[in-house]
Amino acid sequence: METNSVSKLLVLVFTVLFVGSELIHCSVTYDRKAIIINGQRRILISGSIHYPRSTPEMWEDLIRKAKDGGLDVIDTYVFWNVHEPSPGNYNFQGRYDLVRFIKTVQRVGLYVHLRIGPYVCAEWNFGGFPVWLKYVPGISFRTDNGPFKAAMQSFTQKIVQMMKNEKLFQSQGGPIILSQIENEYGPESRALGGAGHAYTNWAAKMAVGLGTGVPWVMCKQDDAPDPVINACNGFYCDDFSPNKPYKPSLWTESWSGWFTEFGGPIYQRPVQDLAFGIARFIQKGGSFFNYYMYHGGTNFGRSAGGPFVTTSYDYDAPIDEYGLIREPKYGHLKDLHKAIKQCERALVSSDPTVTSLGTYEQAHVFSSRNGACAAFLANYNSNSAAKVMFNNRKYNLPPMGFT
Repeated sequence: METNSVSKLLVLVFTVLFVGSELIHCSVTYDRKAIIINGQRRILISGSIHYPRSTPEMWEDLIRKAKDGGLDVIDTYVFWNVHEPSPGNYNFQGRYDLVRFIKTVQRVGLYVHLRIGPYVCAEWNFGGFPVWLKYVPGISFRTDNGPFKAAMQSFTQKIVQMMKNEKLFQSQGGPIILSQIENEYGPESRALGGAGHAYTNWAAKMAVGLGTGVPWVMCKQDDAPDPVINACNGFYCDDFSPNKPYKPSLWTESWSGWFTEFGGPIYQRPVQDLAFGIARFIQKGGSFFNYYMYHGGTNFGRSAGGPFVTTSYDYDAPIDEYGLIREPKYGHLKDLHKAIKQCERALVSSDPTVTSLGTYEQAHVFSSRNGACAAFLANYNSNSAAKVMFNNRKYNLPPMGFT
């Protein structure tokens, strides 16, 4: 009896150890349809929340509101100048506690897209570069330049190693499923010619060589070399295509509004237009989109970029500068996310069949082998609503609208 009990206990222990090892050996890959997490293609809905633009006391509430709004992923830049204010001296305290922020995301149950840059733009002072960087002898920023590449590699390695030490990459059982190197470098690369192209290839190779076990992204970088995924930023990305047929269509910045400058207007983007852009991207085969911003927050101290960006970085986001839900934007998008998630299996398993329903009206129908089906009915007329027949049912479509 006693021996039998011991045997059962050993079996239980080995089972727990085996299951535990399975849990921490997670995988993130991709194919032409989607990001694949643990063997499952996913439609991923993401939102930008920048940890230095709110306080640690706000983080969990913001992230829970994002989750309640239907998000899967929290996206943030990493801000080099606040973390390394002088060479080799690092600060990860208070609002700059990146590990705490990512662990908060993990605790709430969401994934992370970590956009290391380390150039980030983001209407942030000096684009995130520390001021001391400009005084490094012989340096030239964001090009095939030895002193710059050495400094950039050192900081990137620092951040990646911090994440590895805390087991925060999905390959280690953590929440980070994507990382970004550089930021919107495409136009700069084209202007620089050969030096820009060489720098792009170097940055991609350097990042991939860090062995994070998750895919790397370059946004607005049409020549992003394999295996890095190029991604779109903009108000609309339905015409975007990745640079290789085996890469998924990612939208790293869907602009929910715009930043404010002293003396300038406070921009607002109607949620109907934002939702239309998202729906159109998904119906064209997109599988990852990120709201820039989902919570904009505040440019504390002297962190605002120039020349006239205000302290407020509200961005007309679904969660306002102070952490309050903004309606109708938040609720409208939450309903959209619910509808997209109901269609997820069909969307990631098939390509659409497109049918004309009228001069400006179309149906995109996704049908998977296991019987899942989803249809996007669209009216591209910006001036008038439309009535269409689909599967023997009548539908009313608003101007530039979907159902």
